[in-house]
This record gives sequence, C-alpha cells and structure tokens, in this order.
Amino acid sequence: MNWDIIEGKWDQFKGNARIQWGKLTDDELDVIAGNKTKLAGKIQEKYGYTREKAEEAAEEWKENLNS
Repeated sequence: MNWDIIEGKWDQFKGNARIQWGKLTDDELDVIAGNKTKLAGKIQEKYGYTREKAEEAAEEWKENLNS
C-alpha cells in the first residue's frame, strides 16, 4: 500500500491512526488527511520524536496496515 491510497481512503484508516497515536485529536487527524508529511509532523510534535523517528513510525504504521 502506498500513501496515495491512504490519502484517498483516509476516513477508513483514521480510526487505526487514532489507536496507534492516541495523543492526536480528531481535528488533527482531519487536517492530516492521510498526508505522510503532516502525520510525521504531528507525531513529532505530540510525542517529542525526532523528524527521522516520526517518519519511521509513520512508515511502520503504513506497513502494518498491509498485514
């Protein structure tokens, strides 16, 4: 699965993202709208991750959607 699919079907994946990152609000998830850069930025902001770690976390989450 790629990020274009996630963006297109964000409403379906938003609940899974909410479970993974409980600190993200519904409004923040609406703004993220499946965009990898926005998701990584919010993960970085809310969890204090480095940019690289936040991007890795987003990628791992995406890969786990496939399983």
